[in-house]
Amino acid sequence: GITSLFLSSCGSANQGDTKAKEEKHNNSDSTTLATNPIIEGESHFKSLKQLTFGGDNAEAYWSFDDRHLVFQVSNPKWDLECDQIYVFDWQNDDLSVDWPKLISTGYGRTTCSYFMPGDSTIIYASTHLVDSACPEVPQRNDGKYVWPIYESFDIFIADLEGNIIQKFTDEEGYDAEATVSPKGDKIVFTSIRSGDLELYTSDIDGSNVQQITDELGYDGGAFFSPDGSKIIFRASRPKTEEAIKEYKDLLAEGLVMPTNMELFICNADGSELRQLTDLGNANWCPFFHPSG
Repeated sequence: GITSLFLSSCGSANQGDTKAKEEKHNNSDSTTLATNPIIEGESHFKSLKQLTFGGDNAEAYWSFDDRHLVFQVSNPKWDLECDQIYVFDWQNDDLSVDWPKLISTGYGRTTCSYFMPGDSTIIYASTHLVDSACPEVPQRNDGKYVWPIYESFDIFIADLEGNIIQKFTDEEGYDAEATVSPKGDKIVFTSIRSGDLELYTSDIDGSNVQQITDELGYDGGAFFSPDGSKIIFRASRPKTEEAIKEYKDLLAEGLVMPTNMELFICNADGSELRQLTDLGNANWCPFFHPSG
């Protein structure tokens, strides 16, 4: 069978305080885990288990052995003013009672965590080296929904005790959204090092970095196919003069507008790129079925 995962949608707490509270907290006021959250008459689910309770929980991904999940959380009840990275045993841990294990530093903002091969380390992006506080959330007066592309995001690898063992990127500007090939040999991530938001791949140790997209627009949310031969991702492709100007103006402010994106697929080296959707608006969160 296939186990599916559903989560809402890659100032900080003081690290010492966060880790101390992590050891002694008890979410006694959290929602009690429902024994059967499937609505009566629903015929599409054999089983359904609620995993998180309160706060903003997003970008959850399986360990290679499928025993654990790593995800980002922003929850005022956990003294979190912006996202931090946590790991838990999805079968045995009850997050309505206990907090999961903190992996990130507790400083800055984090995003887009993923298990590395062997399940003993986590790759994720964080702003903590530039500022221990949460970066400012952009405010747009024209009512348009925008994402911040924080130039302080870099990618790190940490062990399961939260110790950073490698700074994976060391380029100017945004580096984030890293995911790992199921084969365990490659990583794909988004970077602005070329001046635009493009996809890059590297070997698992961070060497052999290759740019695999080069069209104007945001490229991100990339995932490998089960055999590691292909990559699927979301992208904006501004074409009109007005759309191009808007994209470039926003990018100069460190922003993107994710409300007009399509899905694309290519070989892992960037060749044979083709567009999968042409629906307009936001086409989101592509992921390969286990069959490939």
